[in-house]
Amino acid sequence: MKTVDSDHRLPGLRERKKQRTRDALLRAALELFTTRGYEETTVDEIAAAADVSQRTFFRYFASKEEVTFFVPRLAESHFVAAVRERPPGEAPLEALRRALLENWDTINEAVGQIVPIDLHMRVYRVIESTPALLAAHLRRATELEEELARIVAEREGLDVDADPRPRTLVAAFGGVLRVTERIWSAGGDFSVAAMRELATAHLDELGPALLGNWRTD
Repeated sequence: MKTVDSDHRLPGLRERKKQRTRDALLRAALELFTTRGYEETTVDEIAAAADVSQRTFFRYFASKEEVTFFVPRLAESHFVAAVRERPPGEAPLEALRRALLENWDTINEAVGQIVPIDLHMRVYRVIESTPALLAAHLRRATELEEELARIVAEREGLDVDADPRPRTLVAAFGGVLRVTERIWSAGGDFSVAAMRELATAHLDELGPALLGNWRTD
């Protein structure tokens, strides 16, 4: 019985060890990126900081870029799942807005289980200031918008290729988040609370900005 129990436990132990190694590489890489710079950091330095070999690094990540976007991808997957779970009768823009803001803490909790939240937030500043990463970020944002547009179309019973509204709406929503990231990264308060406050304020203005008359005279 002891042998059987031990065999049953081994996969779990192995997986936890792999996860610890992966997370150590993530934290080491992101710390180096935020303190030394993305371009200035080598894979060898990341591996050394995590006390593993370069070969071990490449068992977990294909490149420095993949390391950079691992945690943002996790956050995005939680957001996409939250959009899918919104009530079917909710208006599309409201579904997107509530999926983000009502699940903000849950998303950050998932991130915090892998890397410190403040480190995760500092990485966004590195992305904004590194041309290669910013280009990759924008490419990934386009892919995320397409996924969200198809979810919105499915919720509304629309053909995403025949009706322009889902892609138009998601592009506007994504544009608000890009503006939020840019303003936040250029400001003096780099906290999660500051980004959430900016995102809330900008999303609240999306509808009025699209529909309202801006002239005051």
